[in-house]
Amino acid sequence: MTSASRRRSMAAGTVLAVAVLGLPGSAAAQGEDAPAARSAHAPGIAKHGSDKHPGQHPRKHTGKQPGKKKAPGAILSSKVSSFQYTPGVPTPTKAWKITYRSTSANGRPNTVSGTVIVPDDGKTTPRPLITYAVGTVGLGDKCAPSAGFPGGTTAEAPLVNAALVRGYAVVVTDYEGLGTPGDHTYMVAKAQGSAVLDAARAAQRHPQAAKYGISAKAPVGIMGYSQGGGASAKAAEMAAAYAPELKVKGTASGGVPADLAKVADSLEGGDSAGYLLMSAVGQNAARPSLALGKYLTAEGRKLARIVRTECVGTALEAGRGKTIEDVTTSNPLERPAWKKAIGEQLIGTVRPSAPTFVYHGDADETIPYAVGQKLRADWCAKGNAVQWTSFAGQSHVGTAIQGNGPALEWLGRRFAGEPASGNCGT
Repeated sequence: MTSASRRRSMAAGTVLAVAVLGLPGSAAAQGEDAPAARSAHAPGIAKHGSDKHPGQHPRKHTGKQPGKKKAPGAILSSKVSSFQYTPGVPTPTKAWKITYRSTSANGRPNTVSGTVIVPDDGKTTPRPLITYAVGTVGLGDKCAPSAGFPGGTTAEAPLVNAALVRGYAVVVTDYEGLGTPGDHTYMVAKAQGSAVLDAARAAQRHPQAAKYGISAKAPVGIMGYSQGGGASAKAAEMAAAYAPELKVKGTASGGVPADLAKVADSLEGGDSAGYLLMSAVGQNAARPSLALGKYLTAEGRKLARIVRTECVGTALEAGRGKTIEDVTTSNPLERPAWKKAIGEQLIGTVRPSAPTFVYHGDADETIPYAVGQKLRADWCAKGNAVQWTSFAGQSHVGTAIQGNGPALEWLGRRFAGEPASGNCGT
């Protein structure tokens, strides 16, 4: 059971998250002077191109080849870190920043960074592990979750803290190219799903974390919202084949951008159009043959340079109101290669091997509510035990806050061994 004081801490963290996350495109989103904090909590969706190396020399990818003898999930480096859910407030936890072996979307070995966090509560026996996927922070390395945890400036730290105060261990991936060499493969489903699953593997292999109850014998939960909703949902679909040794008991995914094309249609030309540029860069990072640069105007190249190196607030401001026609000489979506690349990011085509908790706000202004409903329908049709929860009147950010507690409670019941039948028939 969680003590009253720790519950109060969790509640305070929730209040903080409301203030920190802000609305997409609002002044709350961070700029250069706050590199890892106050990011709008929303995903980017590919709809138009950014440059392969827009306006600057490409960053080398040599750091992404750790050696073929290293299995996915192998720890490549580890150093002591710390976790604060708000600036200046230490937590009773132990934390380590790690790099670990994972797999890119095209099946090649890569190196991903992340953070392993465990409650320092005296428990040494196996405890549940949540592999947590954050929402959009940006594509610049300075935006990585691991960069902000020590100072309490990572936007979703209060939501992560809610899992820690329940006694769970948490590992948070930075995703491919976010904090490591190369561009972040933003909204590339396989790369994100692999990073989430391999983070759990790495946490279970961490010798210091083992002293605090992280164990391969313990149950694993997958969790995420927005970009993290897509990453966690894809991880749920991949788990049985990619990481069958993980004891995945359930996945909680919220605000899932399961269909990138449909989300893009809702964002183009609006306040959150910057997400489209971010995702275009991400798709091109995974598949350079898409050659986004040849589609861009001078304005498009300028915006793409901003997107590649800055955090989400700056990217949103730069892309506000932009349409495809504003930044391209021709629409890349009319090209077969682009259609194929975007189609490969569709989530809902594979039945997850464990029950799922899927949640969405019916007033979501960023990820259309119908996209979440379709994911539910797709997984239900495939026989998955989906627990669908709708949050009436809630925006994208509001649902991130409101849904976090129910998602954790649902995962707790799965960790306890309670069966899940879902509500597909209602």
